[in-house]
Amino acid sequence: MNFSEILTGFETVLTPTNLLFVLIGVVVGMVIGVIPGLGPTATIALLLPLTYGIEPATAIIMLAGIYYGSMYGGTITSVLLHLPGEAASVVTTFDGYQMAKQGRAGPALGIAAIGSFVGGLVSVVGLLLFAPLLASFALRFGPPEFTVLALLGIALAAYLGSRRFAAALAMAAFGLLLATVGQDSIEGSPRFTFGSLELLNGLDFVAVAMGLFGLGELLHTLETSRRSRGQIAPVGHVLPSRAEIRQSGGAIARGSVIGFVLGLLPGGGGMVASLASYATEKRRSATPERFGKGAIEGVAGPETANNAGSQAAFIPLLTLGLPPNPVLALILGALLIQGVTPGPRLIEENPDIFWGVIASMFVGNIILLVLNLPMVRVFIKILNIRVAILAALAAVVTMLGVFSINNSVFDLWVVLAFGLLGYGMRKAGFEPGPLVLAFVLGGLLEPSVRQSLLISGGDPTVFITRPISGTMLGLAAIAAILMAVKSARGRKTNRNPTDSEKVTA
Repeated sequence: MNFSEILTGFETVLTPTNLLFVLIGVVVGMVIGVIPGLGPTATIALLLPLTYGIEPATAIIMLAGIYYGSMYGGTITSVLLHLPGEAASVVTTFDGYQMAKQGRAGPALGIAAIGSFVGGLVSVVGLLLFAPLLASFALRFGPPEFTVLALLGIALAAYLGSRRFAAALAMAAFGLLLATVGQDSIEGSPRFTFGSLELLNGLDFVAVAMGLFGLGELLHTLETSRRSRGQIAPVGHVLPSRAEIRQSGGAIARGSVIGFVLGLLPGGGGMVASLASYATEKRRSATPERFGKGAIEGVAGPETANNAGSQAAFIPLLTLGLPPNPVLALILGALLIQGVTPGPRLIEENPDIFWGVIASMFVGNIILLVLNLPMVRVFIKILNIRVAILAALAAVVTMLGVFSINNSVFDLWVVLAFGLLGYGMRKAGFEPGPLVLAFVLGGLLEPSVRQSLLISGGDPTVFITRPISGTMLGLAAIAAILMAVKSARGRKTNRNPTDSEKVTA
């Protein structure tokens, strides 16, 4: 990395068009973060058709802005209504809502905005420092290494991103199966097409994503939005006092580091980072009993961590082509649609995209800080819009957008089918994220597996005998054993109560 490369990024993002799309992205992200039940995954899925008509760098800059912008917006409803605007803001409800009940909603929102800004900047610096190094190391990767990396990414995302690992793994396997539908790229034979000519080209990624996350999430949102939202707490002054800033300084610093590190792991984005940050602050505090009763550190740390984690997640996406979570899987799909394949050579082949996205995060975080502090009350008014109206409009846009891509009625049926599937999965407690992640990676995984076996003459031990892939598999095996031992100890503890518990019983 040198200064000229950073300038390339700012030259890309500071053009009038890209600057406008940074603003559009972060504002849309803020708005959908405020509306409970929507969120970045559904919104990005709905907007995928719009990326066809604009430049790749512009499209990804906008989608990235929606992602980290929603992290800011989700804080507002978490604090004021005890309803997380998106998943990563769940932890903020613990202390943020208690602060609002005590008449301190303004400082809670203010410290969350400041912490998110700091966490975002830390991640941008981390992107500048570590992404080029990881990309240069990844140039040593061959097909076996990418095969192992993709499989480990799917497994880790299923483990960290879901409470039910077996169910998430089953969804990932189903996603890999869906990726094989269509004509075999080497032999030309049809697979799982059942005689349908429309399926010869495989399932369209946009139709699948917009069905699962767009239509499916809309149906689920309509059902859950019937609950009363309750009374919106008064905001008051937004800027926290000097004492509150000093009290939150350590939590913001630790949240930045925790969020950045966990953001690099598949499945370890905003939600996991915010939980880890909250647990850390409560454990370090000399008065842990304050947490859950309005401790400002319980807002500052998690909000910093979830924003840092969401932006750090772009490192494995841009350098390895490995999306750590469903939102990044959709952004990967948008890049592939544009004919851009993220990976180690992205810096060389598309420097405007790589450095432009990083520079856009710096600009976007400044815009978000400027918007958040003085305009919180404006975003609160969005809560008065009925979700049913937004959902109906989004459903119409979804169907029109899918049809406009290929002018195919069959794609509309795919959206409807996967919309009902996504709704049913949510009702049954299955997460659609691992399915979409595996579906996207399946198109990259199959060629890697075949190339690996061609290199080795059909010997499957090639994944073990090569140094890098063998090391990754070894580390994964050690981690799996440790997790199994920990799980077994937990079950044993639950089955064998302590002596004091027996006496009490």
